[in-house]
Amino acid sequence: ADRHKLEPRSVACVVTMSKRGKRSNTGPPAAAAEDGAAAEGGGPSTTVSTTTTPPTKRQRTASEGEPQSVSFQDISTAAFRIRDGVMKTPIHKAHDEVLTLTGVDLYFKKDYLLPTGSFKERGARNSLKLLTGEQKQKGVIAASAGNHALALSYHGKDLGIPVTVVMPMSAPLVKVSRCKTYGANVMQHGAHIGDAKVYAQRLSKERGLRYINGYDDPEIIAGQGTAGLELMEFPDIHSVDAVLVPIGGGGLVAGVALALKTLQPSIEIIGVEPQRCASWQAALDAGRPVNVDLKPTLADGLAVPKVGANAFHVAKDKVDRVVLVSESYIALAVLKLMELEAVIVEGGGAIGLAALLTPGLLPDLNGKKVISFLCGSNIDVTVVGRCVDRGLALEGRLVRFQIIVADAPGGISSVCDIVARMGCSIKDMYHERAWLESDVFTVAVIYTVETRGKDHVAELRRTLDDNGYKTKWGF
Repeated sequence: ADRHKLEPRSVACVVTMSKRGKRSNTGPPAAAAEDGAAAEGGGPSTTVSTTTTPPTKRQRTASEGEPQSVSFQDISTAAFRIRDGVMKTPIHKAHDEVLTLTGVDLYFKKDYLLPTGSFKERGARNSLKLLTGEQKQKGVIAASAGNHALALSYHGKDLGIPVTVVMPMSAPLVKVSRCKTYGANVMQHGAHIGDAKVYAQRLSKERGLRYINGYDDPEIIAGQGTAGLELMEFPDIHSVDAVLVPIGGGGLVAGVALALKTLQPSIEIIGVEPQRCASWQAALDAGRPVNVDLKPTLADGLAVPKVGANAFHVAKDKVDRVVLVSESYIALAVLKLMELEAVIVEGGGAIGLAALLTPGLLPDLNGKKVISFLCGSNIDVTVVGRCVDRGLALEGRLVRFQIIVADAPGGISSVCDIVARMGCSIKDMYHERAWLESDVFTVAVIYTVETRGKDHVAELRRTLDDNGYKTKWGF
């Protein structure tokens, strides 16, 4: 199917909940809801409207610095509002090899198939369509490491709204260049998203542009929640035990958790964060969003130093637990998706699978039915190579060892012969003569070798030992 072809959204997904918790179809929201001028939210940095309309309760709450709420009706209305520009994404069962590796009955929600390669289009289009006429004419500004910037740029161009995006210097090059192709005014500032956000908010005030927070505006959270509504259309949704949702700033997990817990409260919502940027876990520990020190991570799209106050307010009691994943298993997840699912997904998008691949992290999900979001595919080619190498090393398919041999003809070739007979492939070889404690007539040879896996490595190691070679592994 053409990935860019829009699938009409079913009106049946627009529902309200009665006080007794029963669902009732309401049909398409009224035109006033589509215009949504009252839902301009966006926190203290939002440009103040020049209209004479009295501020709404939501706007007053934001100005007082209190978290803003998002309702299930906001999500269902957003689903209707974005139906003309955001296609529904499929849910597919993982291939058998992935099922064997994870031990769960696994399905993938494939939001990476959206035109800009991530779920961010949902919230971006919802926010842009809720702008006033004056705001649409002036344009919007946002800070983003990439995916939110791409989504705003793409849908801003489609809707004729000028877009300025501020991206940190660490933003992947592919995301920066694609934003420019969509006609956005791209600026790069700061070491991480926090720095970019401060700069973008300053420009928002100076230039009178509406600042759109990529993960914490109520309109963004409501838009991301439409992914949760789509999960409810999965034929076997009532037998799903858990949903794995990546966490960066918290907009996706907040929207999805609100939608699912409203309609299917028995489903466990599991948030997944990189260990090197565990801002949601820090917020849980502190009882409120707090700043954390950012470290470089393969899940660059999730590298947010402080989760959104609104997102945390919406989701803190709806997310059942949060798990943290190491860089090695994020890399392995990216590799396995390429090898076994034939898709390229960025680290943040693959982190749900990374949690399932991490030994002992989610043992209670063995044999259960699980949906994991694959929510972003914008990854630099250079980073793909690093993920492949790191993933291969983790599986023992790429190993490094050192052998000291005679610095004479035939000293190295005999080792190479053994490696070849074992069916291994030498990827790299390095000679070290200066920094040795052995005699000057020997040389240390450092081999990087490709193997079939850890069992194969064990066979190679035994064979080298049996032939009298002293080896040093994994240094």
